[in-house]
This record gives sequence, structure tokens and C-alpha cells, in this order.
Amino acid sequence: MASDETEKTEAPRKPPELPAVKILIVDDDKAICEYMQTLLERDGYTVKTLGDPTTVEDEVRQGGYHLIILDLMMPKLDGIEVLRRVRKIDTDIAVVIFTGYPNLESAVASMKLDAVDYIKKPFNVDEFRDVISRVMRKKGLARTPEEQLHRVIGDTIRNLRKDKDLTLKQMSRRTGLSVSLLSQIERAESSASISSLYKIALALESRIQDLFGEY
Repeated sequence: MASDETEKTEAPRKPPELPAVKILIVDDDKAICEYMQTLLERDGYTVKTLGDPTTVEDEVRQGGYHLIILDLMMPKLDGIEVLRRVRKIDTDIAVVIFTGYPNLESAVASMKLDAVDYIKKPFNVDEFRDVISRVMRKKGLARTPEEQLHRVIGDTIRNLRKDKDLTLKQMSRRTGLSVSLLSQIERAESSASISSLYKIALALESRIQDLFGEY
């Protein structure tokens, strides 16, 4: 007798939902602001622009931003002073300096205030996107599914390693991979080859598919 029950098929598992990332662009050049905003919104970011640097403090307090793209040369307030004020409010927010006049003094000042990268004027679109992508990886805010997968793999490897009370140096001896590479993989700053993932899985006494976590 045939069963009346119909087979239920599981819906394919969706990748983890990517975090909403808010970006603030601070530049007195309206055309540049609008152009960068268009590029970033096409890539899925939530973007606001400010032409008046004196209003940045209030915006940062209220906005919940993950990244600020900050022009160094502005008439009312220079970018270094804006960055100094931002750091008094938020020490974690990523800041990318945008300037056509980089010099040693401004570079040192911005580094001391934890600026994470530079974009030079005039900028190339591919280079601009590379900088933003690099900053997102550093801050754990990867946007593309591929970058998100790297984050999941890195977090999973680190958790499995810590569960087994293994140091990176011990993992290096077990896998033959450098401590630097293993650290970069765990922080999602470097993508691991299948060969490297196989070695890591063996060292952790796991299956290679286990390294992909819930992805």
C-alpha cells in the first residue's frame, strides 16, 4: 500500500545574513561625496554624506557608523582634528583618510589616531573598492559571500583550536604552515587553499567540511 505522505525536502541552507554596514563620508566636495555614495550603495552599504566637518561629532554619536571616509583638507576643520574629535567619542570605528596631499606629518598624525587606510585623490574605482573591502575584513564586517565564508572558516578554526588547547605555534608544527599564515586565516585576512584546510582539519582531528561551520 502506497504511503499518502509526501516526502519533505529541506530548503537549501542560506548563507548567514550579512551585517548592515553604515558608512559616513565627510568631504566638502559635494560631487565626490555623491560619486562615492553611489559606488558604495551599489555594493550594498548604507551611506550618508556630510559636507560640514563641524557636525561630525553629533552624527557619530547618533549614527552607529562602522566606517568613516574622511577628507584631510577641508576649509572649516581639517581632517586630523575631525579624527581627533571622533576618537574621543568612538575608539573602535574604522576611519579611512581621503586626500590628494598625503605627507609624512599627516600620515603619522592619522596613524596615531588609528586611521586604518588611505585613499588618494583622484581615486581609481577598483582601488577604492579594494581599500573598502580590506577595511571590512580587518573589522570583521565582510560584505561579499566569499568574504563572509572566510570569516566563518576563520572563526571555526580558531574555536576548534582553542577547544583543544592548541597554540598557533603548536598548530604550525602539526600542519607545516607558518604561524603568520594560520593567524591570517583565523582573522579572515587570507583565504586558505584546499590543501591548507586539509592540513588544518587533520591537525584538529576534524573533517574538512567541519571547518565551514554553519555556512
